[in-house]
Amino acid sequence: MPVNPVDRISRRVFGGGQRGAHMIANERPVIADSLWTATANPAPNCPPLVGEVEADLAIVGGGFTGLSAALHAAEAGLRVVVLEAETPGWGASGRNGGQVNPGLYVDPDAVEARFGPDMGARMVAFAGGAGRLVFDLIGRHGIQCDARPVGWIRAAHNAGAMEDIRGKVDQWRRRGAKVELLSRDAVAEMVGTTVYAGGLIDRRGGNLHPLNYALGLAGAALRAGAAVHGASRVERLAREGATHVLRTSRGAVRAGKVLLCTNGYTDGLAPPLAREVVPVRSVQVATDPLPPEIAASILPGRQAPSDTRRLLLYYRMDRDGRFIMGGRGAYGDAATQGRLEALRRVSVQMFPQLTPFGWRHAWGGFIAATPDHYPRLVRMGPGVMAGLGYNGRGVALATAMGKLMAEWAAGRPEQELAFPVTEPQPIPFHGLRRLGVAATVAKYRLLDAMGL
Repeated sequence: MPVNPVDRISRRVFGGGQRGAHMIANERPVIADSLWTATANPAPNCPPLVGEVEADLAIVGGGFTGLSAALHAAEAGLRVVVLEAETPGWGASGRNGGQVNPGLYVDPDAVEARFGPDMGARMVAFAGGAGRLVFDLIGRHGIQCDARPVGWIRAAHNAGAMEDIRGKVDQWRRRGAKVELLSRDAVAEMVGTTVYAGGLIDRRGGNLHPLNYALGLAGAALRAGAAVHGASRVERLAREGATHVLRTSRGAVRAGKVLLCTNGYTDGLAPPLAREVVPVRSVQVATDPLPPEIAASILPGRQAPSDTRRLLLYYRMDRDGRFIMGGRGAYGDAATQGRLEALRRVSVQMFPQLTPFGWRHAWGGFIAATPDHYPRLVRMGPGVMAGLGYNGRGVALATAMGKLMAEWAAGRPEQELAFPVTEPQPIPFHGLRRLGVAATVAKYRLLDAMGL
């Protein structure tokens, strides 16, 4: 069977096992030198919580989910307090690839088959419109985050993947979405490499500077009347009558309702929420700014593709002409460094014009994965709701989930929400899941290298 060029690349660059992989005890991510931090806008003032305050809604977590929820709830007239352990956007929200990907990981037909024609259709519409929500918020609040609603490309790494792409295009087009099939030549022209068999472009998507988007959401939430506190890790959550009390090292919030928005950084604050998802590391590398003629030869339309490999690659150009490549990381720091170097090599092999140029930035963090690839909206008890598990599509989905959770906090009944609310569903043998992820990654790397 003929081997596609992208599979030859993956065999040379990503083949082989994950030697020396180990679990890291403190779970703090590799941040060696984040491009997004280096190019961030000034952060809004979000001082630590000091003293005791009252609120209608307390939100734990200052990423896309929590900040979107805070903004929408404050606009609905609620008194809102956000408690973030670090700074707004510190976690995955400030470290991801900045791709605004519409839709769920699961195809629309499968969503409706599992959840039925009513809820399934609501979920498909909710996720399909998530990208437009992001760009609408950016425009409405004047967020400066290099937003580009130029569409999202899904590139097929072989002929088999191209058949799956055709099915996705058909399903979305039947629902009126602006999704188009791309030939091999069309993808080559739009991306700047000939390694793909074709693909699709979803015009509802695009890309942005993720940390600046998070900081912009924080600023918008503050202007809407929410209080946002950094360096305010919630150490205890308890119920006292009809009130929830969230205590930090220097203060407390008493609130009628609570939203837990910690995603891949969920800890033991509200058992068993941390066992709903598995943190999976994603890493990225970025060049120095490229000469204009080189920068123009890669992604001239400035879309940000991801491909169909099991261990997908995702990449883009930033505003200043830097090339950014991302992919799956590893749990061990030494193994993660090897993955960073592999990303640099595959970038040069896909785009040889990058060969002479240096790589200034390398960083990573945790996304939250679920076994069935669906996000979770979890009822954690009376007046407490959690949203998490975006499976690498958090820019759009987390923003939309935050809005949905704000609607619930403002009084919308659960049955009217556009996503099913479930009781906690801890993953069986969760403590062994990281070992399972490592084994699955090794298996997928082999299959990708074989062109399967």
